[in-house]
Amino acid sequence: MNRPDSPLDRLAALRDSKRWDVLIIGGGASGLGAAVDAAARGYRTLLVEARDFASGTSSCSTKLIHGGVRYLRQGDFALVSHALHERSHLLANAPHLVHPLAFVIPAWRGIDWVVYGAGLKFYDLLAGHHSLDASVSLNRQEVIAALPGLRRKHLCGGIRYWDGQFDDARLAITLMRTAIDLGATCLNYLPVTRLLKSGGRIVGAVLRDAESEEQFEIQARAVINATGVHADRVRQMDEPTAPPLLTPSQGIHLVVDADFLPGQQALMIPKTEDGRVMFAIPWQGKVLLGTTDTPRPELHQLDDPLPLDREIDFLLHTAAGVLVQPPTRTDIRSAFAGLRPLIHPENNSDHRSTSALSRDHAIMVSTSGLITIAGGKWTTYRRMGEQVVDCAIQVAGLPAELSMTRTLKLHGCPTKPENDNPLGTDASLLIELPGHDRVLHPAFPYSEAQVRFAIRHEAARTTEDILARRTRAFFLDAKAAESSIQRVGEILAQELTLSPERLQAITSQAQQSARRFQGIPPDNR
Repeated sequence: MNRPDSPLDRLAALRDSKRWDVLIIGGGASGLGAAVDAAARGYRTLLVEARDFASGTSSCSTKLIHGGVRYLRQGDFALVSHALHERSHLLANAPHLVHPLAFVIPAWRGIDWVVYGAGLKFYDLLAGHHSLDASVSLNRQEVIAALPGLRRKHLCGGIRYWDGQFDDARLAITLMRTAIDLGATCLNYLPVTRLLKSGGRIVGAVLRDAESEEQFEIQARAVINATGVHADRVRQMDEPTAPPLLTPSQGIHLVVDADFLPGQQALMIPKTEDGRVMFAIPWQGKVLLGTTDTPRPELHQLDDPLPLDREIDFLLHTAAGVLVQPPTRTDIRSAFAGLRPLIHPENNSDHRSTSALSRDHAIMVSTSGLITIAGGKWTTYRRMGEQVVDCAIQVAGLPAELSMTRTLKLHGCPTKPENDNPLGTDASLLIELPGHDRVLHPAFPYSEAQVRFAIRHEAARTTEDILARRTRAFFLDAKAAESSIQRVGEILAQELTLSPERLQAITSQAQQSARRFQGIPPDNR
């Protein structure tokens, strides 16, 4: 079994000519969910990711495991119901990563108070026995107590309801480790350069290691395209004339200090000027503001999108309308953008609005047998994985095995409920590593030992991997994280025996990322 614990042996499993049962292309939420499901059923599973696990959309979410209150307005009741059920599975299977969070919807008009209350009672009804707690009506003073930073003029009252919160990148890494625990091989920095065919059927892929340039021809019975916003690129490797399936939509988030919304309850504004909702959420000692919905069809900007000025202005303007102390641009600690792989309705060429497109997923099979899963959201990743592996069984003629993931505890799941460290049972391993008593920066709780752990056990290969996804330093305070780049690079060089040239390249990449999270375009300093 190939484990990330031995970085020098990371490619050993690819040199075995034995055919894989399932090859999954893409290391985001849908790909990792499929890898866990396939491995749990006993299939010989390989997952490859062109960059790092969750390096795209899957680390740039609103950090919510939720049914989606706003989808009620769109009438997408099936999506909401499925998501609420999946929320309960995640709370049970990963209590160290997912926890309940109270949300308050304020009402500045009496009619809104009634409408919001009715809508959330329906939300409770859809959750059924999976409900975290019933929504309740709050009077004016109760809303002020829950959200001390809220504007009070004309405030009538509000509604409190419950949903789930998580750390998206940490869940992704946990899924990768879970898949490996179950026998899968999961490798980052291994892009697919070509799909292999025989007799008009896909039989594998050619992979290239981004570090060594070594190439591998991999044979697989089933090939799953789970590449998110890049799904059309892979589909066109299979069929060059395949029409585009996706309409990418950009959502951005701003991170500000907790002073702007004190307390441990989240604020939800159910309707903004662009028809979306806006959240202000306590997250890891900060407040997360989001999100937007901006069509971004420009394919050349898909890898690392930047928040647009108008998106930043929109969130700040919306926050200024509801907060006593509204944040300004100088208060932004980090800004990040993610691209939603939305499935556009057939025969609809209007790409100007994406807020009404469904967040549900779809599974398609090409004439050559390429299985593509697209769309979806973090909350339903497990269900998506189960369904796409069910499809792979039929397409590839794999021996039928039932999905095991509904009650599968994820890697590090604690035996005691009070253990809410995001590393779960792995947290105790940090004290055995050098630097467990030295933090990277006073602004963060992360130690040097956590950096070494990320390299030895979590497949971290670059400084950005560590500061963006194994920890969340870039997402919490990009400027403070920038000052940690040199020390993280030194530890990487020790652990991976990097050449000076390789270290310089990794450092330069991390510095560009730090500027991106500060909203500075790559060519500027």
